[in-house]
Amino acid sequence: MEYKNDLGKPWRYEEDGFTVTRTSMWSPPGCHPVGCGLKLYVDKEGKLDHVEGDENNPITKGRLCVRCLALPDYVYNPSRVLYPMKRDPKDRGKDAWERISWDEAYAIIKEKRDYFAQTYGPECMAVFSGTGRSGGIMCQEMAQKVLGTPNACYTQSGFACYQPRSAACSCVLGAYYPEIDYAGGLEGGYDNPEYVVPEVIVVWGKEPLPSNGDGLFGHVVLDLMKKGAKLISVDPRVNWLTTRSEIQLRVRPGTDAALAMAWCYIIINEDLYDHDFVDQWCYGFEEFKNRINDPEKGITPEKAAEICDVDVAKIYAAARMYGKAKPATIAWGLAFDQNQNGNQAGHAMLAIMAITGNVDVPGGQIIGEVPADMGMESEMAAGAGGAQIEKADGAWEGDSTDVISFGGIGDETAQGGWEGIGEELTQKTIGMDQYPLYCNNIRMAHADMMLDALLTGEPYKVRMGWIQSTNLLSPTCCAEPSKWYQGLLGLEFCIATDVFLTPSIQGCADLFLPIQSCAEKDDVNMTHYAGSPVMVGAINKAIDVGEAKSDAQILVDLGNILGSPRIAGRYTTGAEYTSDNRAVIAGMDIRALGDVVYYQRGCNYRKYEKGLLRPDRKAGFLTNTGRVELYSTAFEANGEDPLPYYSEPAFSPRKDPVRGEKYPFILTTGARTYAFFHSEHRQIPRLRELNPNPLLEINPEDARKIGVTDGQWVEIANEFGKAKFKARVSPIVRAGTVHAQHGWWFPEQEGEAPNLFGVWQSNCNDLVPNHYNSKLGYGAPHKCMSCTIRPLNENLDADMSMIWEKFGKLVK
Repeated sequence: MEYKNDLGKPWRYEEDGFTVTRTSMWSPPGCHPVGCGLKLYVDKEGKLDHVEGDENNPITKGRLCVRCLALPDYVYNPSRVLYPMKRDPKDRGKDAWERISWDEAYAIIKEKRDYFAQTYGPECMAVFSGTGRSGGIMCQEMAQKVLGTPNACYTQSGFACYQPRSAACSCVLGAYYPEIDYAGGLEGGYDNPEYVVPEVIVVWGKEPLPSNGDGLFGHVVLDLMKKGAKLISVDPRVNWLTTRSEIQLRVRPGTDAALAMAWCYIIINEDLYDHDFVDQWCYGFEEFKNRINDPEKGITPEKAAEICDVDVAKIYAAARMYGKAKPATIAWGLAFDQNQNGNQAGHAMLAIMAITGNVDVPGGQIIGEVPADMGMESEMAAGAGGAQIEKADGAWEGDSTDVISFGGIGDETAQGGWEGIGEELTQKTIGMDQYPLYCNNIRMAHADMMLDALLTGEPYKVRMGWIQSTNLLSPTCCAEPSKWYQGLLGLEFCIATDVFLTPSIQGCADLFLPIQSCAEKDDVNMTHYAGSPVMVGAINKAIDVGEAKSDAQILVDLGNILGSPRIAGRYTTGAEYTSDNRAVIAGMDIRALGDVVYYQRGCNYRKYEKGLLRPDRKAGFLTNTGRVELYSTAFEANGEDPLPYYSEPAFSPRKDPVRGEKYPFILTTGARTYAFFHSEHRQIPRLRELNPNPLLEINPEDARKIGVTDGQWVEIANEFGKAKFKARVSPIVRAGTVHAQHGWWFPEQEGEAPNLFGVWQSNCNDLVPNHYNSKLGYGAPHKCMSCTIRPLNENLDADMSMIWEKFGKLVK
């Protein structure tokens, strides 16, 4: 049988009566921001018929998950809303929407925005965001460029997704985020002569096969294992990859900092570290070594074994296996973020990568190049071939948050504040006084303090909101969503943009603007939010559906209507804006990128030697000392310990044995499933069939003790809230630990308040409190809470017949 493929075909071509468009996928729906390659088959009526994987994508190579294959079910789902709607604020929660035109919707927004900004000041408005719907979070752009308020807000407590790691990277490494090197940025991939297959891959607090987290395409781990890489897993749960690992450390949830410090102890004291790299490029090694060996604050492997509940021999074996491998690499995940001690765990993790010499080397951890100061590139070019690159011995004089930030691009100045809104207004950002590093590093308000402002009106009342493409009330992107619901109801006016009418919108919004799926717009996808040198992908438009618009088009439309100085008169289409602010990373405009579909950025290893990690083009890292700061001067300047330490999770049964008797189970959440992306896809019957009900994984030993059988519904509870799940009795979770699926709501249920599509039934985030962050404001205990479990006699199983009947017949 002859094998057929579409390698080398143009971005659009005809085949068997279909027009085929090759594209790079972002959410919705899918795994942001991998940029999986799709071929969209559109029939003669202009309708999306089916989806196949694009073999031309240099990373995914035609491999697709069920979420992308189910794209037509998503695009043409009968519950999708395809036109703007308004509702009287007194009718929030009711199905009292009225269809309106885009012109009317924009006129309402202008009237409200002008009134609130002129009456109370622009800071009384806020934009609330999750992962977004375009090639990178656009929350800051919507807030600062469009509305002119500093208050963009990713609503998850402590920004407990990616940012605790990212903040540690900025402060310790002076780079955005060190991802494992899977040759994604190299032409020819694994066969490129520059590339070296890692001897060891550590997957730590991450499950990359179902999640493809943060842009890491999970199946590259399998690719590399086939090429000889050995695997170490650090995860309390068992999954497909852990069963193929040489060593699995089933660490007690929330104790990652202790384990990482123990690895440092072994690597340093057994002389497994790279002396040249430490001498040339690290700062504070002796202080770091003293901390690791400190009898009180240091962590020996034996001490870690007791804290983490793992075999000490396995700790030694894993650290030695990693330390002796050249190169070795670590995929580190959400476990570092959803933990009050996550900044310190990240600090220790970055130290492991650095002292073993695995930073920015083939097969190690790759980091992204930063733009040069104006004129520096030409200066370097003039000296090419002879001049010695000066080595940095201090900080760059600019603002490093301009170059190490979400998305990688910023056009603000210190004098002009964020996006030109002015320094005075920037300083009014909610949380700036208590958490300046957090706010400045991501140009956002602090999530927990924003909730306080919504509930109390302090430090000032937030009056107008914008739920920007996030379903925050579903247990995905906030802690204590019941409190967020009450806070949002206090807004005087609330806009919402999304693909579907979610519980968050049904409960809290007054104006709904429909946005496009990835198949309906031209856009740009940046792997790893542009922070790692991997790939920039074109999202190529294939179809039109209803009146929906892209986020970028809404940004441009409103920017012109509201007179935004960064937009008005400069852009007329979202594609133009995206071209200047996203495609530019590939060095081409959006149409040229659309033609090639995928642009591999090249790795350019050991950039610290070449001056490519600093705008002044001096050799070194973008930290205060120009080196990897094992002793972090940035942490110290912001009131945090400059050296890593371990602290017991706040709600651990060990920390408070009395409370532990009442709430004996460690509760973790957040692991992804193959069927869903966070709170999406519950209305897609063929995906829902894979996971019809919210599940709680519980160990058989624990299930027997409390009388729970497999498939029985249970209630989990603590002093903050309660939620119901269907028990899955399985040894994949440790005894004493349970795992609750997140993101659940039930589109088949009654949508009006108080039910709101059943959003409160299985809302595990209601058991997670706000304000349990690190000293710097990061992290939250989503993966190290505790609870009790009560067996239920009721059966809440989803009626799949009803779901098929309600959502199975697509509207084309």
